[in-house]
Amino acid sequence: MGFTTDNVPARRLAQLAGVGGIAVGVIALTALYSTKPINPLIAVASFVPILLTITFAASLICLAFRRWILLAVSVALIAIGASVISPLYVANSSQIDGPTLRVMQANLLFGQADPESLTATVREKAVDVLTVQELTTSLEGSLRDQGLEQLLPHHYLVPDEAGGGGAGIYSRFPLTDTRKLNGFGPTNLVAQVGFSTPFTLMAVHPGPAYVTPPDVWTTELNTLRNALDAAAAQETVIVSGDFNTTFMHQQFRDLLDVGYSDAADQLGVGIVRTYPADKKFPAIVGIDHVLVRGAQAKSLERVEIEGSDHFGVIVDVTVPE
Repeated sequence: MGFTTDNVPARRLAQLAGVGGIAVGVIALTALYSTKPINPLIAVASFVPILLTITFAASLICLAFRRWILLAVSVALIAIGASVISPLYVANSSQIDGPTLRVMQANLLFGQADPESLTATVREKAVDVLTVQELTTSLEGSLRDQGLEQLLPHHYLVPDEAGGGGAGIYSRFPLTDTRKLNGFGPTNLVAQVGFSTPFTLMAVHPGPAYVTPPDVWTTELNTLRNALDAAAAQETVIVSGDFNTTFMHQQFRDLLDVGYSDAADQLGVGIVRTYPADKKFPAIVGIDHVLVRGAQAKSLERVEIEGSDHFGVIVDVTVPE
């Protein structure tokens, strides 16, 4: 006997698959919209697209075996998730006239990134502004020896040899009003960049999820939201960093709600997966971002950072005159 829709055991398995797919979808959506400091929900949110794919596969089984109620519930769950995810794949940019500069973001894995390769990337890609996290004193010296400070002569560096708290801004243009943001474990930096039209640059690095206690992780992202809100008083702001959060986290989307756009979202390139970059399997989550306010992303490229567990991102940003 063939495997048909009249096959009772198969229909029961289809029903089980449908119920399972719905359960997975409910968990995914709960994590997608949750702001509670609960580590399992924080972890699950990073994998919402994968979980909804499971729900979608289960819905196809329900369709094949005419499990209409289960199919309807599955489709509703997928539609709710798609309302958040699908806009990432549709460009929503507007035309802004003005000069363009190139911003690069790089997490340096506790100073283990290869200084020669990083400097070569900055040179070959003609980077104008580089934000780095997990900068150590020894790597700072190695980057200087490789000529990074000749390429980007203006810098605001706060290295940390003890761990991953260091950070830095390297720039082709003068930096003024430099300061650290309070309320974070890792170092977060702010500077005014003397571009043709000056703008505020924030190099950010909230504590990592799962490693940082969930209440601290949530608090740091709330602190970052307040900092972005305060910076929004400036006409143009660029925020570059390892946010340790993905677009699937409500906490990240709350950052955008105070007047910012993710460069990847503006360009419609979808989820740019940047971590982990040092495994045999592809990167899974996108936690390195460039946000803009009063500016327009023109292109985005993911680049390798040798020796790091993150990919870097390079974004061309047009700043209005």
